[in-house]
Formats: sequence, C-alpha cells, structure tokens
Amino acid sequence: MQTDLEMEAIDIKDHKTLDPRRWVTRYADYLYTYASFRINDEELARDLVQETFLAALERKGKFEGRCSEKTWLTAILKNKVIDVYRSRSSAFAKEVETKGPEGIDSDFFDHDDGHWNDQHRPAKLGIEQSDALENKEFQKILQACMKKLPALWLSVFTMKHIDEESTDIICRELKVTSSNFWVIIHRTKVNLRSCLQKNWI
Repeated sequence: MQTDLEMEAIDIKDHKTLDPRRWVTRYADYLYTYASFRINDEELARDLVQETFLAALERKGKFEGRCSEKTWLTAILKNKVIDVYRSRSSAFAKEVETKGPEGIDSDFFDHDDGHWNDQHRPAKLGIEQSDALENKEFQKILQACMKKLPALWLSVFTMKHIDEESTDIICRELKVTSSNFWVIIHRTKVNLRSCLQKNWI
C-alpha cells in the first residue's frame, strides 16, 4: 500500500495526465473518508465515490492538468456532496424561514438578559488542549452528535467549519438567507455542545 508521501509524489509526477485504471487503488479510501465525514451515511458515501469516478471518466477530456488527479477528483466529489446537501436541506430551509429567529433555543437562554440558563450553562469539555481534538474517542462522539443534526444544520456546519467555505457561498449553494445561516449556525453549536456535554464529560 502506498504512503501519503508516495501518493503526493505520484500526483506531482502525473500532474498533467490521468490514469483512471489506478483511481480506485490510489484514491477510493481517501474519497470515501472525505464523503462519509461530510454526509454521515456510509452507503451513500460509497455511491458518491463511484459516481465521482464515473463522472471523472466522462469528463476526462476536460482535465487540463492544472491540479493533481486527487485534487480534481475531490472537486468532483465535493460538488456531489453539495448536491446531497441541497436535496436534503430544501424542505428544512422552508421550515427555518417560516419559524424565523424569534424564540430560538429559549430554554437555553434567559428571556430578560440573554445569558445562559443555569441548567444549560456550558461546562468545560475537556478538549481545551489542541491534542485532545485528535482523540479518537472524542471524534467518534462528535460524529455521533453530528449525525443527530437535521440535514440542513449538518450541511451548513460542515461547509462552514470543515470545508471553511465563505458565508456567501454557503448561502448561495444551499439557498438560505444570511439571517437563516446565522440562526442555523447558532442552533447547531448549541445542540452540538449540549450533546457533547452529555456524552463526553
């Protein structure tokens, strides 16, 4: 099995050419990990990787060699993941728009001063040291907590905090307003923190 450094060397060497016969061997595991982390559905992640390879074969004549095979395949997969986000989140986006930001998480915050209610006040998570974020047990619990999020929340959170997309791009791709975006980010963080406090501390 090839190491990451060997794969990088291959990518640099083959920068301007494609070798579809070796895509599965070289990139399937990486692409599967990329997809499954973002959509929390292993079967769908496998399907998306297969669709990515098929789409890449159909478009191989358009490959200009400006990036590596790996980067090009990842870009195709990323677009497919965003398509999943769009399809899953369209109904939920309408719900957010109709409810609006008023009364969001009213049980978490005091109505008068906006501060945390005592029973929901954040406790230390025990991940204040950066190396704790690499803890496999913590990552497993975080993934489980993320699976509980509604589709649109997960989509917005993943694009913002994992893929580091801009707010404008997220709003455009997922068809949500800027105000709804901030509502969703707020709700997601509150829910993730609550889940982590129950399951990690």
